[in-house]
Parts: sequence; structure tokens; C-alpha cells
Amino acid sequence: MTETGEYDVIIVGAGFAGVHQLLNIRKLGLTVKIIEAGEDLAGTWLWNKYPGARVDSPMAIYQYSDPDLWRDWSFTELYPDWREIQAYFRYVDNKFDVKRDVLFNSRVVSAHWNDSVDRWTVTTEDGQLFQSQFISLCTGIASKYHLPELRGIESFKGEVHHSSRWPEKYNFEGKRVGVIGTGATGVQIIQEIAPIVDHLTVFQRTPNLALPMRQRKVSVEEQARLKKELYPIFYGRRYQTFSGFLYDVDPKPIADTTPEELALGFEEKWAKGGLTFWLGAYAELFSNKEFNDEAYAFWRKKVRERIPDPELQEKLAPMKPPHPFGVKRPSLEQRYFEVYSQRNVTLVDISKTAIEEITPNGLKTNDGVEHNLDVLVFATGFDMVTGGITSIDIRGQDGVPIKEKWADGVQSYLGVASATYPNMFWIYGPQSPSSFSNGPSSIELTSEWIIDCIRFMKANNISSIVPTNEAQHAYSEHLNQLGSAGLWSEAKTSWYLGSNISGKKTQMLQFPGGLPAYAKLCNDSAAKGYNGFDLKRSPA
Repeated sequence: MTETGEYDVIIVGAGFAGVHQLLNIRKLGLTVKIIEAGEDLAGTWLWNKYPGARVDSPMAIYQYSDPDLWRDWSFTELYPDWREIQAYFRYVDNKFDVKRDVLFNSRVVSAHWNDSVDRWTVTTEDGQLFQSQFISLCTGIASKYHLPELRGIESFKGEVHHSSRWPEKYNFEGKRVGVIGTGATGVQIIQEIAPIVDHLTVFQRTPNLALPMRQRKVSVEEQARLKKELYPIFYGRRYQTFSGFLYDVDPKPIADTTPEELALGFEEKWAKGGLTFWLGAYAELFSNKEFNDEAYAFWRKKVRERIPDPELQEKLAPMKPPHPFGVKRPSLEQRYFEVYSQRNVTLVDISKTAIEEITPNGLKTNDGVEHNLDVLVFATGFDMVTGGITSIDIRGQDGVPIKEKWADGVQSYLGVASATYPNMFWIYGPQSPSSFSNGPSSIELTSEWIIDCIRFMKANNISSIVPTNEAQHAYSEHLNQLGSAGLWSEAKTSWYLGSNISGKKTQMLQFPGGLPAYAKLCNDSAAKGYNGFDLKRSPA
């Protein structure tokens, strides 16, 4: 059945950001609709349900900060898996009847602005039509999956799966499996399936500088104690730290730090696990190459202790760093490095023996070796950060599609809006702190800013708001300067820079200055009557 309608706000995507927007727009008394391509809530955790898929943020801050939600909800593990996140969204729906305002199984294909009436026309793939004053893009940073172009892929007789399009039920027992990619997804899949497959062949381009997760069970009693004493403090603390986690980077200059202090600091952060060794370390990690080498040497020593074979040591934790530590988001692992010592696991370094083609029976590398496979898994990631937005035909005041406009690089103001696209916001997307932060921390901060902006517009009879070109240019230049001051560009292929996708403009795609600095920029603009935006008043 074709659905049409007019709303104050159309939201694209029903993950953490989309649901947060919906619940808070309702509080403004406005009409709102989420359009979701999938069949249920949960966003990235609806699509990413591959073996081992789980978050890399501790459970206390990987949920909404609303006390009406956290009081009655408990996770079972410190780092919840996709099943628990889906269960959490079912709980949120039961609490607030989220789904009554969600249209599922509908993919947005276009959004066109009409400047004469200050309205968006939104069209779905199946021809449904909506109009709204505002559009909120909650497509996330990993909604458009990436498949590399490999010769012969259509000839493969076995099964092919991308990590983000995983079958509901699957049994790997007795299978010969090939995994292409060793990013966060690859790490999780590899350590999960290695004990049960007949043989696992991993095709690695770049070693993953993964950190120990320190996963553990968390009892209901422990969470009850935390809720009573610390949860409100946790949610306030998030906005005070560089990354939205409960720990923070240390601004102390390395030159003023003794070798003993550094050594003990490294050991302490390593023992805590999670991303502490990265986002709870010294701030100079991201800009001081000599110190970064020290951090990498410590990481390498810890990892090599877990790998008996010298050849594997060099492949997985090479003496020369493949890139500065931390310029790619480190993955969290539980037994990843031990996997490669199993007799049924082979590691192929495709930086030296590249993939030549996919054959009917497997995969052939350019050294002439053919690896026989029953299943081929692509853990090859996504067109990160921008892909979810540029896959929609979005046209603003000048009628130019945003994909075309961003072909030479993303331009935004405050990582939340773009010039010539009035009343269009995005959350956890280009030029925001997104992947430098805990997801819900960044999402709630931005979502609340958007809600306040819409409230301000309604109270002051303003029909549209759009960044000026001057403000957009200044913000984007500021972000580029922050990026160039760091070591980010020394990674040859990095989705932080868009360089993992052939033909994509290489640039810093996220705000690397930390959550407090980002919040200040956003709040300063709002305090000055949304400085940097053009505001249009409704006709009397």
C-alpha cells in the first residue's frame, strides 16, 4: 500500500540517532515519521549480526541516558553483542511505542527541497511520497557496505556473504572459509569461527593493531549498584572527555613525563582494556611521531608474547609499524592473535601476494596458489561516514545533488548541516566527532542540539535555517587544520580519510578535536542566535 503524508520532521534511519530524534521531537508536539530500510529498529545492529558482532563501548554508556530507560534495563556483558542491542531496542519500543511512527522496509531514494514553500519532498524506493519542513538524516557512518571489485567473483560455486548482510542462521562446521579483511568486523568473525570451521584462510592487507577487550559478565546486582551510585555521573562525564568515554586523554606534555611514569602508565591502561590505551592515553599520541613509536613498540611487545611463531609475529605485529598507532580506530579482541597458531588457520599477506582472481573453487593469489573454499566472507567494510548520505539523491536550493557537490570533498557547518540544504541535519555523520567517540555520547549531544534548534525556530516563527557558505568554509578549514596537525595522513588506506574507497576524495572526515571542543562550537553558534546560519522568517 502506498503511503503519503505531510510531517513536521522526516527521519531517515531507526538506529540510536533516529529513535532519539523521534522520542524528543514528539515532546515538542510535532508530527514525525521515521523511514527505515530494514524490517526493525536497531540501525547498524539490525544489519550487522555476523558471528561475534558486538560493541566496543562498555554497556553503561552504550544506551540512552534517559533514566526512564536505564533504571529497568540490564545487559549481561560488559560489551553487549548484537542480540542484546536488538533486545534493548525492543525494550525501548515497548516502553515508548516507537514503532507507531516508523515505516519499515522502505528505503529513501530522494529528498528535494522546495524553496518557495520551505518543504522537503521525500520519496522511497517503492514510490511512497512524504513532505516535511525538516529532514533528519540518521543513516550513521556504516550503512553503505563496500564490496571490492574482484575478477571472477560471479564464477565462485560456493557461498558469498558480506558481513553486513549475514544470513539469519548459519553453521560453519566442516566448512573451508576464506575471510577477506581484518578490520573490526574481520577480527570479530575470525576469532569467533576459527574453533569450528574445517579450515580458515584469512586474507590480510594491513595488520590490525587491536587492543584487549577484557570482556566479562556483568550481574544485575552490579548494575543496580552502579545505577544507584554512578549512572547519573557517568552520563554527565561523557560530555567532559575527549571521546565521550568515562576516561580522558592526558594533556601532560611527553617532555615533562619521566620514562618510569610512561612505562607504568602504559601498563595501567593496557590492563584496563577496551579503548583506554588509545583514547585514555596521552594526547600527543596523535601528533608526536617519536612518542607514537614508543606506544606501538609497547603494543607490539604485548602482542608478540601471544604469538609463538616468528613468521606470524612479523605478519601480525611487524617490527616496523604499518601506520602510526591509533590513526585508525583500534579494534577490540578477545583471542584474535591466538587464533593464528591453530593448525586449521592460514594467514595470507595480500600486501605481498595480492588476490588475482576468484575462481569457481576458491581464491587465487598472484603467486599461483589457489585456496580452495566453500564460503567466501567479505569483511571489507563500508563507504564510511558519507556513503549513507550520498546514496540518497538529495537536492537543495540550487538543485545540485549532494553526491555531486561532495565529489571534491565534504563541506559542512558544525558537522551537522550543509550550505544550500535548508532544514536538513545529520547525526553521527561527516565532520562530526562520530568515530572518535562513544556512539551514544556523540549522538545524544548532536540530537539534543538539533531538537533545541527546531524548538527555537518554532518559537520564533522561523521557517528555514541553512548554513552560510562563509561559515561552512571556515568550519571545514578548521577541521582540516586539526587533521593536518596529527598523524592521520600517514595511514595509506583509512576510512577516517575516505582512502579505503577507490576514487573517494582523501580528507579528514571527522572532527578530531574532541567532544568538548565540538560541543563548544555548536553551543556558541546557538547562543549567538545560530551564528553561521541564514534564518528565514515565516510570512506574517
